Formats: sequence, C-alpha cells, structure tokens
Amino acid sequence: MHHTGGPGWRITADTSGHMLVALYLRDVAGLSGAGSPAVSPVVPTVRTADPGQLTANVGGPSALRDQWEQWWEDLVRDRPGNATKLTPPSFPAFAGSPALQRLLQAHFGAAMSWSRARMAEYSKMAEEREAKGKSGLVRELVQDREMELGRAARSFELKLIELPLGEPRAWFVEPDRILMSQTLMDDETTFRSYVQPIVELVV
Repeated sequence: MHHTGGPGWRITADTSGHMLVALYLRDVAGLSGAGSPAVSPVVPTVRTADPGQLTANVGGPSALRDQWEQWWEDLVRDRPGNATKLTPPSFPAFAGSPALQRLLQAHFGAAMSWSRARMAEYSKMAEEREAKGKSGLVRELVQDREMELGRAARSFELKLIELPLGEPRAWFVEPDRILMSQTLMDDETTFRSYVQPIVELVV
C-alpha cells in the first residue's frame, strides 16, 4: 500500500484481493457489464466457462448475475459481512446466493492462483513507481487545487483501488473510493483527466 497526505487529508493506493477474485469469477462466467460500477474486463484475459449447467438447478445465469452484482456492491462499498468470507470448500457465507456459491466452488482454486499472481505483479509495479517518483502525482493534484483555492485542503480520505483492468480509466464510488486501472497512473494526462475532478470535489 502507498499513502500520501497532508494536514487533515490522506490518500492511499492499493489493490484488493477480494475484488480480484470477484472479477476473475465475473469474467470466467461471462457476466460482461455486470455490477456497478461495471468495470472493464481484467487482463490477462480469463477464459470463459459457460455457467449454465453449473447453475441450472439454482436459478441459472440470471440468478448468478444478480448474486454476483450484490457481492460486488458489498465489496465496492466495503460493507462488513459475508462479502469477504471466502471459506472453501463449501463457502457457507454464500448459502443465500447458491448460484454464486457453486461458481466459487467450481473456480475458487483458479481464481486464487490468478489473483495471487496479479497481487505480486501489483506489488512489483508499485515499488517501481515509488522508485521513479511517480507516486507523487496524487499529492501534486491536491497541492495544485490548494493553490487554486488559496486555502488548505479540507479533511478527507480517498482510497484508490488499483486493479488489472483492460481499459485505462477510473470510476468514482462516492464518497471516498476510486476504482481504477493499475496502469492509469503511467499515463499522467489520462490519470489527471479522471482523478483531478474527484480531487477538486473533495479538497
């Protein structure tokens, strides 16, 4: 995790293992466009496995989509509860979402291997970014806004959750979270176009 801050404000940047598992499962089940925000597919691409037969007795793919979207919302909103209780092999916390429970049972091992590999990549990328001084970009945005306003920033906390997404963009989840492609910070112009308006809102 990287964090930057000043008097009364703090911005952290990290990835999320639970979101990585959720996104792997979304893509393996072919649930494109699911969830709010509907973030782009992950990279490297996950091979789709039709969930029709797997979920046939528990509502089928439409029930799976609804249950996955509820899970994703809980993760995005950081709601305490069952969203992060991934306990194989039966996943009892997901008993109320049987289609999703079956998807977890079928693909959890592969999802965990994939997400661990992505977390290792993220850790390496974050270290390289730190070494090159690229992580100071967020602080610059805050300082620019403070100069523009002629005052110090208000108290705020902003969490950047970086994920291996195919599209270089960001999604603001009010009041204090930004989901974004982990390559977005490498392109300063595009990064500013998404994150600057959010910083202006909170500062």
